Amino acid sequence: MELRTRPATVKLPEEMFTGDAWADVIHRGEEPSRTRANAVHFAPGARTAWHSHGVGQTLYIVEGIALIQSRGGRILEAHPGQVIWTPPGEEHWHGAAPDRFMTHIALWEGDDVDWLDHVTDAEYSGPSTREL
Repeated sequence: MELRTRPATVKLPEEMFTGDAWADVIHRGEEPSRTRANAVHFAPGARTAWHSHGVGQTLYIVEGIALIQSRGGRILEAHPGQVIWTPPGEEHWHGAAPDRFMTHIALWEGDDVDWLDHVTDAEYSGPSTREL
């Protein structure tokens, strides 16, 4: 067992995010492990671009209000303590509500993330389901 040094917080790139978002690496598995865990912090209104994960992704909401949408679906609103599962290959985005900071723990395997187009303001403001 060892106590590991955490890398510095990194600002996430504009190519993959709209608005300001930062990540703290919690875990990056070393072969043969492919597990990844990041704490991701979103400023109000910030969000990922559309993307998908080869083997899915789990999000655990830590603080604030999260908005999550699968391509073609309604926007889901999630609160601290709630868990969201996105299946392998499902195009989706996630981010903060327009008036709240939001932090989630993102859990996934490997680096096979397919980054797509940015979420437009119209998509971000689309129809929602207010609670999971």
